[in-house]
Amino acid sequence: MSAPTITGVRVVVTAPEGVNLVVVRIDTSEPGLHGLGCATFHQRFAAVVAALETHLTPLLIGRDVSRISDIGRTLHYSSYWRGGPVLNSALSGVDMALWDIAGKRAGLPVHDLLGGRLREAVPVYLHASGATVEETLDEAEALVEAGYRHVRLQTGQPGLGTYGAPGAPGGYPGSPYPDGWSVENYLARTPRLFAAARERLGDDVELLHDVHSRLTPKQAVVLARALEPYRLFFLEDVVAPEHYDRLPEVRAASPVPLAVGELTASVTDAARLVTAGGVDLLRCHISAIGGLTPGHKLAVLCELHGVQTAWHAPADVSPVGAAANLALDLTSPAFGIQEGHVYPDVVHEIFPGTPVIAAGYARPSTAPGWGIELDEAKAAQHPPVLGGHERWSDTVRRPDGSIEAP
Repeated sequence: MSAPTITGVRVVVTAPEGVNLVVVRIDTSEPGLHGLGCATFHQRFAAVVAALETHLTPLLIGRDVSRISDIGRTLHYSSYWRGGPVLNSALSGVDMALWDIAGKRAGLPVHDLLGGRLREAVPVYLHASGATVEETLDEAEALVEAGYRHVRLQTGQPGLGTYGAPGAPGGYPGSPYPDGWSVENYLARTPRLFAAARERLGDDVELLHDVHSRLTPKQAVVLARALEPYRLFFLEDVVAPEHYDRLPEVRAASPVPLAVGELTASVTDAARLVTAGGVDLLRCHISAIGGLTPGHKLAVLCELHGVQTAWHAPADVSPVGAAANLALDLTSPAFGIQEGHVYPDVVHEIFPGTPVIAAGYARPSTAPGWGIELDEAKAAQHPPVLGGHERWSDTVRRPDGSIEAP
């Protein structure tokens, strides 16, 4: 029997948490058979929509839904200049939707198509943050009491604060930009946060921290060595992607594991992080590298190189993208940890079947495909938002007024 063909492609953008989620729906010639894929690029959602509607959809109509790899390669090469988060997010929406269709045709969840489960549930970490160390540790303690064994800690500092935590306005009086972010202050305060965390939370909790790309390679080594006594599970994104070529030397000098990769915008860039010896944990944003198919290739590469995975999954990953992460987590020996986001009720209403996180674990759906549907009428009640990230990123400056990596 011949496989169904693609008869229609729709792109839905919804922002129930004020974050733009981009989801692709592919319809087929088999009545009732359709698939959903995550194409989320919150900051440039309109560009992804244009790429899908104007350029990719005409290439998809009439194609055999079973030919996932052929379709992916065709779309990848079709623009000649390829790669980047816009095009790869568009490709991801198509790729994941076709995997959803494949699972539904087989009557199996996608993780069974990847070889089946190696684990029954997926350990996740959540974020604890506050303006002060005490506020951060109050949140962390509540997460530990709720059953989480991995917690990311971020705490504030004067001025802008630091990534993921608020600050105190006017923190650097007399400077050109008193509400700025000081790297010197950050390097001094962060070890104090983790010293206090070990004192209060004990040794049985795995602690994580996100630098968010704001350090030079040498500063990254200084911070990593200062954090050595506190045995971090990982230190994330210590340098900006412009300096990824320096990661092998930073990693060689770092006594704590490094997790890097959310700003990679192609599977080849992510693969080079692994093969060059620059990372201990790879944490790509799956839609930015093209979807489940390249994600699965990277998981295998990580396994062969002794690197673990820690896929990116904050609020700007749709529930469909979260399900794709879980499929990789469940089936890969390279799994390290999964970032978690607890979706509010409104997201579960828009996306019935959204993965649930509780007591430190995410548990997979056993329904065919992703096990997720999309209520487009409810999605339309939460239209996309413009400019929020851009306005915030413009405020991320040093006390001297110079722009910093957000």
